[in-house]
Amino acid sequence: MFSWFANPHRFLTLSSWLAPVFYGIAVLLIGWGLWQGLWIVPKDEYQGGDIMRVMFIHVPAAWLAMASYLGMAVMSFVWFIWRHEVADIAAKAIAPLGATWTALCLATGAIWGKPTWGTWWQWDDARMMSVLFMFFLFLGYMALRAAMDTRQKAARAGAILAMVGALNVPLIKFSVDLFTSLHQEASVITPEGPKMAAVYLWPLLISSLGHSLLFAALVMTLMRAEIWTRRAAQIRARLMTGD
Repeated sequence: MFSWFANPHRFLTLSSWLAPVFYGIAVLLIGWGLWQGLWIVPKDEYQGGDIMRVMFIHVPAAWLAMASYLGMAVMSFVWFIWRHEVADIAAKAIAPLGATWTALCLATGAIWGKPTWGTWWQWDDARMMSVLFMFFLFLGYMALRAAMDTRQKAARAGAILAMVGALNVPLIKFSVDLFTSLHQEASVITPEGPKMAAVYLWPLLISSLGHSLLFAALVMTLMRAEIWTRRAAQIRARLMTGD
């Protein structure tokens, strides 16, 4: 199935209408989730009163940060094994967006943490440090690609870094269980089911879906730009050689 999408022409055709649809739905879902989370749902005194409302931004950002790195690693693996150029284009497009959502996760986590834990940052917290490391992995991936003198070298170096760095994602997920952390245990995805009250859970899930669709739409937009850029470079190279 991926071979079908690996054709740049098919991808351009599909994304030309799918990306705008995703943008529209994402705006509606994120808007509804934020409206519910920031103004409608009751404050939770146990979680610090109104400051807990930041979770409707922080939690989707955290989920998407991890998912985006896994997506970048998977696309890197596909390129590394099968050399599908669209997979490399996807990995390259995911990196700056993944870094953005990871930065949003770190920033909102600090805002939530100060009144809840009494500190903006805890250097010995496993969850915080592993997420920060992932942020630097995104930056390192982009810097490494930019440092290579050919596109193939950039794709290969970036793919290796992305695949190796994927080992950090399970560490983020299970850091609360394995190491000392200020973070609470999972309350949405657990073997027993969600521990969060429905009044909070549904706006959180809707907001997360909106963030995911927005991320997907932005990835498609960046991929389309990269494909057209590469095509323009090929045309320019043919004109210069007279072919």
